Parts: sequence; structure tokens; C-alpha cells
Amino acid sequence: MPSKQQTANHNSSSGNRSLSNAKSAKQDEFYTQLGDISNELKHYRAHLRGKTILCNCDDPYESNFFKYFALNFNTLGIKKLIVTSYVKSPIVGGQLPLIDIEGLKPDGKGPYAIEIKKVPDQKRRGTTDITDVEYLLKHDANTTWTLKGDEYYNGGDFRSRECVKLLKTADIVITNPPFSLFREYITLLVAHRKKFVILGNQNALTTKEIFELIHQQKLWLGNNNGDMAFKVPDSYPTRETRFWIDENGQKWRSFGTMCWLTNLDIAKRHEQLPLYKRYTPDEYPGYDNFDAIDVSSYKDIPAEYYGVMGVPLGFLAKHNPDQFEIVGITKTWFGMATKKYPTQTQITNGKKSEVSKLNDGASINVKNPPSGKTYYKVGDDCFIQTYPRILIRRKGAAS
Repeated sequence: MPSKQQTANHNSSSGNRSLSNAKSAKQDEFYTQLGDISNELKHYRAHLRGKTILCNCDDPYESNFFKYFALNFNTLGIKKLIVTSYVKSPIVGGQLPLIDIEGLKPDGKGPYAIEIKKVPDQKRRGTTDITDVEYLLKHDANTTWTLKGDEYYNGGDFRSRECVKLLKTADIVITNPPFSLFREYITLLVAHRKKFVILGNQNALTTKEIFELIHQQKLWLGNNNGDMAFKVPDSYPTRETRFWIDENGQKWRSFGTMCWLTNLDIAKRHEQLPLYKRYTPDEYPGYDNFDAIDVSSYKDIPAEYYGVMGVPLGFLAKHNPDQFEIVGITKTWFGMATKKYPTQTQITNGKKSEVSKLNDGASINVKNPPSGKTYYKVGDDCFIQTYPRILIRRKGAAS
């Protein structure tokens, strides 16, 4: 039972909306494993007690988020669980036979919302299992209703008026939102001042919308980040890497850049990063276009350096706001660059081309062209460019 993601387009009429959706369908369906959900959410138990939880990108037919909260409803002390589905499930009824639920469309596959306020122990075992949830859903007509959408969004789309109305009632939002709408999704949560724990891709962290939230301490990384595997629909094409089909014929994809994002405080966020390296100018070269030194790994942050440092994206998983201040990022739109280069000559494997890439990142002036690597020439000067760097500074005065 994975977590279903959704896509939709903003159009002025339902006819145009449907046509546009069909033309621009994206591969946004990645179903989260129950183990990944459980391993992350165990760190938020105190935050969840007595709260209304919303999973607004999840179909109970498929969602392990729904399964996790339904089975742990009483243990977690949740006040209410609201789950909204989007489009017809490609594996309908595979886990929960919901076709008899009052209020759903006749085929049982239309977009709908489910609201759970109580999960009784139907068989008096002292524990909750999936049959208790099925019993609750089938016998309480007030727990489910059809989502109709509006003139702009399909039923169940998190941006639709009826789903935004549900969002306003929630205390915490927990889900795996669609990759293609990730920035729009986060923006909606922040606009409504919601607490959240959501899955995302680390590549989104350097975008303007997301990084500004990180910089303002309105968002940070959760506990578990990196490799995650997801079930995907049968319709998805095969891939040469990070793709496989298991013994049951189920297609899978994995990503090495997944991360949990939250604005709920957790213990890991206050763990001190041990520092043992000593600063030397040779080991930590300064950037030519940013007032900072380059640190190639968060493990190599010098212990006694209190100036601005550029560190790789992986630092964010280790960031302790009591230890380090995030001051910026080496992207043009942030505005911390100290110079702008004229057109450069990019040289890759002997091939030359005129570019402007040095102006969107940190560059290091080198004496000699690096062997086997791309470099840039501006007049007689030779430069290499780093990957995007997070600009940080130690807190506290140097002793």
C-alpha cells in the first residue's frame, strides 16, 4: 500500500483541464514503503499526540501513510486522521476492499476523502489491524465523502478549494507530495502556517523557493535521508539504472537523493557536528567570486575557522542551528556573489564553447588547467566551478 502522488493542471474550464492533464501527464506516482515511513515518524511521536493529521496526496487503496496512521491511531494518540485520494487507483482494492463504503462513486474508485476519529478494536485483541479499519470505514457513513473538485482543479487535487478547506483544519500534514508540484505544495503549506513532515528530493533544496525557507529556518531536514526505493505503476517504462522488477512482477525505482523535510523540532537537529580539522589556505582555497572558503565535505569543516564557508548540500542533513548559521547559497539569485564574469570559454575534453556558467556558482582560480575536468578561461585566468555550495558560518566568537 504505497503513497500515491498526484498531478493536475490549472485551467479555466473542466474540458480544457482534462485535455491538458492528458497531454502533460507526469511520472509522479511513487509509492512509499511502510518501513521508510515508520523509521522516520517514530521521531515525531510527541508532536503527533492529540493532533489532526492530514495526508492529502494519498489513496487508502495504495497509501502506506494511511496504513501507518490507521494501524497506529490509538498508540500515537491521534485526534483525527484525514486522507484524500486523487485519481483512480491503478491497484484498486489490493489491500482495503473499500468498494462498499457509503458515499463513494459506484465503482469505488473516484476521488474521495476519509476522516477517522476513532479506530475500535473490533475483535477485542488489544491491538489494531487492517480489519478494524475496514470495519470502521464500511459502517460509518460519516467517515467518507466524494471530492468533486472545482473549475480549476480535479477532485482530490491538494490545490482545490475543498482540499484547502481540509488543510485549514489540520494540525500536521504528512505525505509524499508529487515531485513535479513540490515547490507549489510547500508554498501552500507555508502560506497556511502548517506543520509538516513530507518527502522530497534533495535536488529541490537549491531552488529559490525551498532554500529561502531553509535560510529563514522555516524548514529543515528530518532524520533519514538518502537512498529510498518506491513501487511504481506498471505503465512506467524500464530504466537502465535504479530500476528493477521483483519476483511478483512489481516495478521499483530508487533514488539516492531523497530527504524528509519538516518544520517540527527533532533531537537530531541539535546534535553537535564534531570538528577536528585545522584550517590552512592550501587545503581550503577561497572562491574568486564569493567571500568564502571552499570546504569539500561537511566532515572537513575546520574547527577554528569563523569566517564564511561553502559546504556541499549534504551539510543540511547535519545542520545544527545552535552551532552554525546558514548565510546563503552560491546561486545567482541569492545575490552574494562579489563579481560578475564576462563570457567565458568552457573547455571540456579539449572542446571549447562560449558560456556564462561561472556566474551561477562558486569559482576557484587555479594556476593550471585540471586534468580530465571541465574548466573555464576568462582572459588569461583559469577557473574551476564547484557544485552548489551552502554558505555557512560558525556561531560564537573565536577564542
